[in-house]
This record gives sequence, structure tokens and C-alpha cells, in this order.
Amino acid sequence: MSTEELRAIELLGQVNYGRVATSMRALPFLAAARHIVVDGRVVLRMHRGFGYHQACQGSVVAYGADNFNKDGADGLWSVQFVGTCEKVEPTNAELELFGPAPHFVDGDLFDPVYLRIEPQFVRVHCMDNGHARQLQPTHML
Repeated sequence: MSTEELRAIELLGQVNYGRVATSMRALPFLAAARHIVVDGRVVLRMHRGFGYHQACQGSVVAYGADNFNKDGADGLWSVQFVGTCEKVEPTNAELELFGPAPHFVDGDLFDPVYLRIEPQFVRVHCMDNGHARQLQPTHML
């Protein structure tokens, strides 16, 4: 892995949630998801009840996370992974990394489904001292 890819994975490990983007019935949508990084791949936990995982499974998706809700003392950043997405069954070790799941989502019992994104490339945007800078896209094959 390149230095930029390692940096992106390190940043993603600093936050627990992000958003997955794909299309559903020919319309774009974003869905919140809990994530972990395992062996350079992003593993998501989502609520099965919404059916969003069906639109993601077998598709190319984008997954983004950021630290925009932090104080920004160390700079603000945004990471985006783009790649193919597949449904997976997490190992016990991966389940531990996710931590406890919510009990309810929009009043319904939380029913987890897990997806893995095999990144094709990653992009990191960093904003330091009021000046934005973009790191070059890094390809992960």
C-alpha cells in the first residue's frame, strides 16, 4: 500500500460512521453506516430493514467519512473509497471491532447486515489552516 492509502485507512479508523452512496431505482442515495477497516477493505454494518444493502450488493459504491463534526484543531479531512460491494458474514473478531449495535432504528428493531467494499481507489481531502489541499487520488488494486 502507498503512503496515501495508509493515511486514508488511518483517518477512517478515527471515526465510526460514514455514508455509502449508490443508486436505487435509478435515483442516487446516501445511507449512514458503521464501518471498520480490515485488511485494507471497508466493512459496513447497516440496518437490513431499509433494504439499502440490496442496492449496494454487487454494485460499485462510494463510501465517505470525515471529521467535520470535530473541533478541527488537527485539521479537517474527508476520505472517500470507491469500489465493488459484496455482502459478507463478519468473523467474531470483526464483530468485536464494530462494538455494540443500536437496539432500534427509526423505532424498528435493528437487524444488521454486513457489506465489504473492495476499494478500487481512494481520495483524501485535507483542510489545514483555512487552506484546502487535495491529495492525488490513490489507486488500490
